[in-house]
Amino acid sequence: MKTSVTVNGAAHVDDVEPRTLLVHYLRETLRLTGTHIGCDTSQCGACTVIVDGLAVKSCTMFAVQADGAQIQTIEGVAADDKLHPVQEAFWLEHGLQCGFCTPGMVMTLLQVIERNPDPTDADIRRGIAGNLCRCTGYQNIVASALHAAKTMRETPTGREGRS
Repeated sequence: MKTSVTVNGAAHVDDVEPRTLLVHYLRETLRLTGTHIGCDTSQCGACTVIVDGLAVKSCTMFAVQADGAQIQTIEGVAADDKLHPVQEAFWLEHGLQCGFCTPGMVMTLLQVIERNPDPTDADIRRGIAGNLCRCTGYQNIVASALHAAKTMRETPTGREGRS
């Protein structure tokens, strides 16, 4: 099936087999491998991307269902050679260990903070409940999210990341 999507601002039109999952389309066709495949059962959240403004586990959606959609992957988060505040906060607050879950966590937290610019610890934990990290106790992930939210509230553009 002919499928047309915009991924990280770039238009793509491809013939896609109808049963191809969005995660496989992103990784195999578009070669955007930052979106990780962790479980293929929607349990871990490592494959989370933003589709038309909503955080979606891309292993739960067929690529053809995204026809006409705007998609953002982890590769499209940093801008102008600067990390997004959520990415920088993960670095500053040691929010990752092995890094496998990090892309999905970042994508989920983008939506959590967009919906609630001043989240509490509990708000963040509730927001990332569908994302699993097998290395951390989540404390530094939560600290990263709180740091990012504060930076984004205090910075007019929300983009004062490192280059």
